[in-house]
Amino acid sequence: MNTTSRFTLAFCAALILLPTGCKSKAKEEKTAAPRNPNAVTISSSLASSIKSGKPQMANVTGTLQVAAHVETDARRIARVGSPVAGRILRLVAFEGQTVRPGTVLATLHSTNLSDTQVDLIKAEAQRGLTTASVKRAEQLVAADVIGHAELERRRAEQVQATTEVESYRTQLRGLGMTDGQIQQLETNRKLSADYPIISPRAGVVLKREVTVGQVVQPADPAFTIADLSSVWIVANVPEEDAGLLHTGLPVNVMIPALPQQKISGHLSYVSPIVDPATRTVSVRMDIPNSTGLLKPDELASMTLTGSSEAKLTIPNAAVVRENNKDHVFVQTGKDRYVLREVTLGQEQNDRRVVLSGITEDQTIVLDGAFHLNNQRKQMAIKGGE
Repeated sequence: MNTTSRFTLAFCAALILLPTGCKSKAKEEKTAAPRNPNAVTISSSLASSIKSGKPQMANVTGTLQVAAHVETDARRIARVGSPVAGRILRLVAFEGQTVRPGTVLATLHSTNLSDTQVDLIKAEAQRGLTTASVKRAEQLVAADVIGHAELERRRAEQVQATTEVESYRTQLRGLGMTDGQIQQLETNRKLSADYPIISPRAGVVLKREVTVGQVVQPADPAFTIADLSSVWIVANVPEEDAGLLHTGLPVNVMIPALPQQKISGHLSYVSPIVDPATRTVSVRMDIPNSTGLLKPDELASMTLTGSSEAKLTIPNAAVVRENNKDHVFVQTGKDRYVLREVTLGQEQNDRRVVLSGITEDQTIVLDGAFHLNNQRKQMAIKGGE
């Protein structure tokens, strides 16, 4: 075989072997293990910014945060109506106005009031007649003109007339007239069908539910008045957490409308029953409100504080928030870490309670987790470490 033939044969053999070599390389690349996108190696430039260590056991005070709201103290509220049916003639008090006991809130015209006044005047006149009749009968009996039976009959009429007077007086008191007004009516015989709706206590007018010309009945509320110098913070605690509740339990309250206001106190009431509709237990705290900053129906957040307990904790700086879940970097080797999902509980003193995901003997990134996570994301984009 000459030189040319040998060269040709070698060239053909190379062509045959070339695809096989490429296929082998591709196969090797295919079987290579895929890179873990959650794993990262600390670079030399980042090493000084990373602090590693172990989770720590710490005494954590048990707390429970629940939604709450401001309520008017039920002991300081009055719903005022009219004891008589009538038509509103004039309004004197309006929402937000401060009133004192005896302040006239509105005036109405009541035919029931005038009718009862007329009945009282008639009864008073009848009692006067029977009293005079008894006196004449006593004189006639003394003169032996009439018998004792007639005197007793007239005395019975006098008792009946006196009873009717007292009955109408009682009715007028029930309709809102004072003893002084009743006495004045009996003296001057002047009827007055205008009735004042009067505040029974001092406070602020929270609601006005009547207008001029409106006809009201005794069962209709006209005004709501409350003393807001003290209010309640009320919350509903889930049934499963009711075991820690008791009067005197420390409470902290935050009012979104007053972010600078720090409110602390103790529970003054714990409901003895569970609401069957919501499966919650109602609790409240009393709080002074002399400045009037707290307003009924304002939203609030109540934090109940219980006993302390040793729990596994990590600093806030160790937590990485990804896809609405909490994670930490757990060490898997020298300068190598992997991002792991954890379940965290309450926060106290810039630390979070660990519920699951890591153990006390594992090493994690305590500080600098944010920077390490940025490096992990960059490496994932590049496709390599």
